[in-house]
Amino acid sequence: MLAKAEQAPTASRLGEPMPLDAKRAAAIAVEIASLRDLDLDGLRARWHSLRGRPAPKHLPKHLLLRVLAYDLQAAVLGDLDFRTKQYLERVAADPDKVVDLPTPAASGPRPGTILVREWAGRLCRVTVLEQGFAWNGCTYRSLSEVARVITATRWNGRRFFGLPAVSK
Repeated sequence: MLAKAEQAPTASRLGEPMPLDAKRAAAIAVEIASLRDLDLDGLRARWHSLRGRPAPKHLPKHLLLRVLAYDLQAAVLGDLDFRTKQYLERVAADPDKVVDLPTPAASGPRPGTILVREWAGRLCRVTVLEQGFAWNGCTYRSLSEVARVITATRWNGRRFFGLPAVSK
């Protein structure tokens, strides 16, 4: 298992995904490989030590292994967000009544919105598209690209057009 000193903050503590560096990826792989070497009783003992309760009797070896491997990865890399867990619990409770996944709150302007900014004495009008932004007859992938073309310098596109920063 990863030593406490080696454990980086996890996404569940910080609220954002952690980058996977080679050292942590190797540590996870070694830990999962050690799980594969365990027999059914060994996996049940590992389950009990990690979760503080006995493993369900009906779970076969391959499912115990998968759940424990997931737990190891989630501890290091971060678990699912609250809304996704809530959705999965609803689906598990009533699989015949599957509802659409919750959509994340829109973080940008909606398609069709026209963003206007004056720069160097000229008015720049940018149209928000489904897939990108249109300005001067060209389509761009991001507002930052549009701002870079307009100003010939690197800008945060949201800041350049006066939009609020995306909260994380």
